[in-house]
Amino acid sequence: MSIAFGKSLSVRETPIPGLIVVDLPVHGDARGWFKENWQREKMTAGAVGLPDFGPVQNNISFNDAVGTTRGIHAEPWDKYVSVATGRIFGAWVDLREGESFGTVFTTELDPSTAIFVPRGVGNSYQTLEPDTAYAYLVNDHWSPDVTYTFLNLADETAAIEWPIPLAEVEISAKDKNHPRLADVVPMPPRKILVTGANGQLGRALREEFGDHPWIEYATRADLDLTSPDLDAARRWRDYGTIINAAAYTKVDAAETPDGRVEAWAANVTAVAALARIATANGITLVHISSDYVFDGCKSEAYTTEDAVSPLGVYGQTKAAGDAIVSAVPRHHIFRTSWVIGDGANFVRTMAALADRGVNPRVVDDQVGRLTFTRDIAATIRAVLESGAPSGVHNVSGDGEPVTWFDIARDVFELTGHDPTRVTGVSTDVYFADAAGPVAPRPRNSVLALSDDDLVVTSDHRERLRSYLSVSGSPA
Repeated sequence: MSIAFGKSLSVRETPIPGLIVVDLPVHGDARGWFKENWQREKMTAGAVGLPDFGPVQNNISFNDAVGTTRGIHAEPWDKYVSVATGRIFGAWVDLREGESFGTVFTTELDPSTAIFVPRGVGNSYQTLEPDTAYAYLVNDHWSPDVTYTFLNLADETAAIEWPIPLAEVEISAKDKNHPRLADVVPMPPRKILVTGANGQLGRALREEFGDHPWIEYATRADLDLTSPDLDAARRWRDYGTIINAAAYTKVDAAETPDGRVEAWAANVTAVAALARIATANGITLVHISSDYVFDGCKSEAYTTEDAVSPLGVYGQTKAAGDAIVSAVPRHHIFRTSWVIGDGANFVRTMAALADRGVNPRVVDDQVGRLTFTRDIAATIRAVLESGAPSGVHNVSGDGEPVTWFDIARDVFELTGHDPTRVTGVSTDVYFADAAGPVAPRPRNSVLALSDDDLVVTSDHRERLRSYLSVSGSPA
């Protein structure tokens, strides 16, 4: 057997997205040879940049005879295949849903070559030398309950040019009877779970992502994130992303004994459970943060690099959630302010008061910008689809910062009412006669917006205009 010695560790792209050929350094002398078959630190860094796919099982396939042919099988996990002895011809066909469905790639593999096969790409191997063995690492345990996809080795559309004709080789009866490409059911993507599906952001996420078999929208009735049995509530390896839109947001009630317990349970305990599950299963965790993680004392807009300094219980729980999620290998934290969507919110309240003839007092010493849930949802989708690295993203409306008093006057004017009916008062005066506990509010809630094209921004006052109908009800 001839082995290519002296290669540098490098990768080669293929026509199939995510299918990567790896050239391995093999060191040999009169005694034999040695290679590092999988070396996580080297292979997932720098110019090599293989996915850090977290293998959990190592399998070996040994084949006695030349021409032994297996496949074409697409499994619901990632796979790293390398040859230990001998030589194989490999054929891969993209069987995932999408534009690359049906794309074919073939090459030979020997001990100096490996290949990373992403989930849903069909793989097949034909031995070219006797006593050939190849090993493969996978990042999930085999289970009869998961979805597999298969393609016939002789499919005319794929038209794979096998070195040894299929009529002359050893093939299992099962592999001979796999469907042609026209009859293949594509492998769906890993699932997306959206929690808090009935909230303002949850409804916007449903509108943004749509209804598909691989997207699950869950309410608390469907999935209790504080349950001690959460780890067993789903087959979590089937999920690629969790978007946690569930949260406790009653900032004043959080200052009460019962509210404090509920806030910590929803915003910290539940988040910690999701973080544990995401870390164990290679899931990307999307977390929604808040301007309340800051004390509002900064004179400028808050950046993604600013240290948190929450004032009240709600802000403290959100900051704790941020810290937990930041430790998840694959995560995105979206920090928002003054959220407006389909549900009870400040804009709806002001529109209703205007219609009822009520002249409200509104605080005029808190500064920020509205953030519309449609923009948050669109940003989350853009960031996820881009494959952007983990991190914190500020998401808010653009434009000149204003006060709640300014927004209230805008709502009155846009719904055909006299804006002078709104009176501005300080936060201290507004809450002076409050019957219960009042949470401290950040006086500055302005978030700094970067030039990142992935963050969907628009002037928040223009978005307010489009949010309101002529009659004063949100569109």
